[in-house]
Amino acid sequence: MDYIQIKKDLIKQLIEISEEAGKAILEVYNSDFDYEIKEDLSPLTKADTLSHEIICEGLKVLTPNIPILSEESSDIPFNIRSSWKQYWLIDPLDIKRNGEFTVNIALINNNKPIFGIIHAPVLNQTFWGSENSGSFQMEGKKEQKKITVSSCDKFSLRIVASRSHTSEKLNILLRKIEKYEIIHIGSSLKFCLIASGKADIYPRFGPTSEWDSAAGEAIVRFAGGKVISTDRESLTYNSKKSYLNPDFIISNDQDLTEMFLDIID
Repeated sequence: MDYIQIKKDLIKQLIEISEEAGKAILEVYNSDFDYEIKEDLSPLTKADTLSHEIICEGLKVLTPNIPILSEESSDIPFNIRSSWKQYWLIDPLDIKRNGEFTVNIALINNNKPIFGIIHAPVLNQTFWGSENSGSFQMEGKKEQKKITVSSCDKFSLRIVASRSHTSEKLNILLRKIEKYEIIHIGSSLKFCLIASGKADIYPRFGPTSEWDSAAGEAIVRFAGGKVISTDRESLTYNSKKSYLNPDFIISNDQDLTEMFLDIID
């Protein structure tokens, strides 16, 4: 199998693919869209399918020999995909009517994300992170700017939480912290808040899949952030039959992560 390296020209083309998918999504989003029901009862909208097709077709043109794993085509037997040393992992769309949905594309190499891109169509924002270059943000067609995590103030924490998934574990944790601000936001934009220095920590308790976290993990790590499971292990991708992640913590500081893990223990 061929291997690819993430270089400037390829990043530009990947941004264009994510933006093309985003434009198609917006056409559906701005209409009275219908949706089917997946086997797990989550909505499969026309936009999901359209975004999936656009991204997969674009990636096949750019990297015809690199396999693709998408949320919308994840029924690939483990005995086949376990042989992949490098592959694209995509989440075409997590759509809600609040505008906080994203297109997510990651490149996995030896079970770790080495590149990730998150495009938010309604916000017209794109974030990406590369192992060799760091992490960046672009609004519309404005010039890209490099982003890094912020310094941590443990006495005034900015904690990211999901809009749609509540957790008793998080509530217990918050009762043991003296001063904090909760920032509610949807989709993988939670990762982007950490990476761009607008929040300090995102403890995720509850089920997520590998395509939910891969692009965001790359952007956070290459912006200087930390990603670790609540078992104090790194997240790994395509290393088991199940696509489900363990509970994890994303933060701007290793000591802050340890503090949260100690509270959880």
